[in-house]
Amino acid sequence: MSQKQFKLVECPRDAMQGLHDFIPTGLKSEYLNLLLQVGFDTLDFGSFVSPKAIPQMADTAAVLANLDLSNTKTKLLAIVANLRGVEAAVQHQQINYLGFPFSISETFQQRNTNSSIAQSLNTVEEMLSLCVKNNKEAVVYLSMGFGNPYGDEWNYEIVEQWADVLVSKGVSILSLADTVGVSTPAKIESILPQLITRFSNTEIGVHLHSTPAGRFEKIAAAYHARVKRIDSALKGFGGCPMAADDLTGNIATEDVISFLNAQGEDLNLNMDKWNETMALSGRIFG
Repeated sequence: MSQKQFKLVECPRDAMQGLHDFIPTGLKSEYLNLLLQVGFDTLDFGSFVSPKAIPQMADTAAVLANLDLSNTKTKLLAIVANLRGVEAAVQHQQINYLGFPFSISETFQQRNTNSSIAQSLNTVEEMLSLCVKNNKEAVVYLSMGFGNPYGDEWNYEIVEQWADVLVSKGVSILSLADTVGVSTPAKIESILPQLITRFSNTEIGVHLHSTPAGRFEKIAAAYHARVKRIDSALKGFGGCPMAADDLTGNIATEDVISFLNAQGEDLNLNMDKWNETMALSGRIFG
C-alpha cells in the first residue's frame, strides 16, 4: 500500500468531547496547532453540535480562529449532527470536511442525533448539497457498523445496503465506525474487503474503538483488509460515552504509526512535533 493511498485521521475531537472539565480554548488551540505540524492527512478537530449535548465542543468556532494553517498540509474535519450544524460549519472556509454519524442502529441514531435513520438520510442529502455549494467534502460514518448493544438487527447485508444508499446519494468517503468496541479482526477482515471491492470508487475507512489489549490486532486486520483510511487518537483517548467498558477508547495513534512503520510504510510524519504533542497531552487529559 503506497504512502499516497494511506490517510491517517487524528481525532482530538473524539478524544476530548467526553471530558467533564472544560479545556480552555487557548489550551485546545495549542494542542491542535501542534498536531497540525505532525503531518496527518486530516484532523478531526471539533464539532458544530448542541453545546447542551457536547459542552466541551461549544468553542469550536473560537478554536478554529486560533488555528495556524499557514504551514500544514493537514485538512480539517468537523462533525455535525443536524442541518443547523451543517449550516454553521460550511460558513468556515478553513474546514475541508464535514463528518456526519449515520447509524445503522435506529436506537443509537435517536440517542446520538435525536433523529430517525430516515430523518438522518434527509440531513445527509442536505449536507451533500451544501458541501457542493461551499466547496467542502462529506465524510459519512456508518456508525454501529460492526454491531450494536441494543438488540437492533445487524448483519453484513444491512451494512452493504446502507453503504449502497449513501454512495448512490453522492457520498464519496465512508468510514465504518465501531462506536462501542464490538468489532473483531474476523469481522473487519470479512466486511471491509467486500465493501472496498463493491464500492471501488469510494474511499472506505475505519473508525474503530477498542480496549488497549485488542488494538494491534484490529489495526492489522484493517491493514490486511486493504483499508486506505484509519481514524485514531493520541494514546487512545476518548471513545463513546455509551460504551459499557471504560477501557473501550479510540485506537491509539502511536500504535497505528508503530504498526505501519513495521510494514515499511513511509508516513512522512514529523516525529519531533508528535513527541511534543504527546508531552502536551498530559495537560489536557491528565
